[in-house]
Amino acid sequence: MSQASAITPEIEIPSIPVTQLAPWAAFVFLTAAIVLFFISADQGVVSIPSGTAIHEWVHDGRHLLGFPCH
Repeated sequence: MSQASAITPEIEIPSIPVTQLAPWAAFVFLTAAIVLFFISADQGVVSIPSGTAIHEWVHDGRHLLGFPCH
């Protein structure tokens, strides 16, 4: 057995600066907050479009997350 086959290559993990990560983290957080608003709070009262269209689109998701809507 040769020693060359027993050597494993070094794996370098790249580091991501926080200044590059922060805008993406803020975007994901804001998007998640908006989605959670539409799933949890929308009963047709604060709906952006009139009626219950959004409520009907997210109806099953509301029950899956434990939000009552009936």
